[in-house]
Amino acid sequence: MQRRINISLSEESVRLLDHLAPRGDRSRFIEELVKRSARDRSELRRLLKERALRRADLDRQIAAEWDPAADEVWHKLDK
Repeated sequence: MQRRINISLSEESVRLLDHLAPRGDRSRFIEELVKRSARDRSELRRLLKERALRRADLDRQIAAEWDPAADEVWHKLDK
């Protein structure tokens, strides 16, 4: 099912769209861009989460190493 919408684009974006997608093919072109963008964002979120989980142990180790130094600084500042 197709749904008609109105969008506003800058003149520059319209020129780019005219260059990339011939008239009559704009809707399909824009639809593909929207879907690709959604897939790319989803993939990026997945990769960021995967890498954050993979690095979690290292991050905890670094935080533990710096914790005593931070405590020392706070102790000096409290005086």
